[in-house]
Amino acid sequence: MDALKFLDNNLEELPINVNPKWCFLAGDSAGGNLAHHVAVKAGEYNFSNLKMLGLISLQPFFGGEERTESEIKNDRNPLLSLDFTDWYWKVFLPNGSNRDHPAAHVFGPKSSVDVIPDTFPATLLFVGGLDLLKDWQMKYYEGLKQAGKEVYLVEDPKAFHCSFMYKEFPEYNLFVKEIEDFMLKQMKGTINN
Repeated sequence: MDALKFLDNNLEELPINVNPKWCFLAGDSAGGNLAHHVAVKAGEYNFSNLKMLGLISLQPFFGGEERTESEIKNDRNPLLSLDFTDWYWKVFLPNGSNRDHPAAHVFGPKSSVDVIPDTFPATLLFVGGLDLLKDWQMKYYEGLKQAGKEVYLVEDPKAFHCSFMYKEFPEYNLFVKEIEDFMLKQMKGTINN
């Protein structure tokens, strides 16, 4: 939020090629969670110059207490296992919390009813078919849809968690193209502003 506020309040210090009216948040894995929560906070703030156009969420690291089918089926993918996810949540979440904490389970039983502000930006969500967090990512997608938010889903049945980090991954170019198309679509209505 501090970075967004800086962009909003310091136009004269920004490089000439930075347009705060074309602001996108993006995050991969745990960064997807962070980007989501920053987008929620940004929706509660009245920016003067900054326009939040979109959120790009790459296989976000959401979870919950319930064990899902994808967690069980894909437990031993190349970069992530249930042992790792459980450990990550244990060290990240506040003491005494479980994986249903709102930081992990955005639409879970401990989340606020109005968890997504009206100003929440359009979202591009990437989900991998071999990602053990796939079912949590799909719950996130469904939660955004139910909240009436603009959300675009890109599913790759061969992608494992964080596979898009690797340029050698066969669908890497598709991944880049989807992001480019999403950003251009969101910027289209602001070209003259």
